[in-house]
Amino acid sequence: MGHRLSKIYTRTGDDGSTGLGDGSRTEKDSLRVEAIGAIDELNSFIGLLLAHSLPTEISDFLSDVQHDLFDLGGEICIPGRETLTPDYITRLETALDNYNAELTPLKEFILPGGVQEAALCHVARTVCRRAERRLISLYQQQPVSKQAICYLNRLSDFLFVLARHLNFIQEKSDVLWQPGRHQENKNGK
Repeated sequence: MGHRLSKIYTRTGDDGSTGLGDGSRTEKDSLRVEAIGAIDELNSFIGLLLAHSLPTEISDFLSDVQHDLFDLGGEICIPGRETLTPDYITRLETALDNYNAELTPLKEFILPGGVQEAALCHVARTVCRRAERRLISLYQQQPVSKQAICYLNRLSDFLFVLARHLNFIQEKSDVLWQPGRHQENKNGK
């Protein structure tokens, strides 16, 4: 790795711009910076999930995901760079299939909830979807690798299944959506 940060503030961003990995500068609210920021926020929520007690296999996998997200952020930080390969997506799909195989098929929508770790997975999933939307907005204006978009799409699916898995292994049911529930409660049913 090239330069190490020995000084955290540089004052170069005081004008509302920030440096990209290729040395160019862009506005801090540009589509590219919005995508990088959403990916960073997602990584932070996964870090929060990792601060909880999880099975080692899941902790190890989520730690790998954090590194993947740094790879992705690095890719987006340098316009035209492509870092993620199909292997990144295959790894997610394999884990997704493994965890999903033990779950009962969904017949209804579920609400975010259950055990705390599952609820955090749902928060990470929604942040992942936002990061994906930001990346697609960037993709509509500038080149972005299809692997990057695919990775976030698959990661949000993985986080959904992981939330269900975490509820399952702690013997907590998914929270099923009950359409019109407030009306039933209001009418005393």
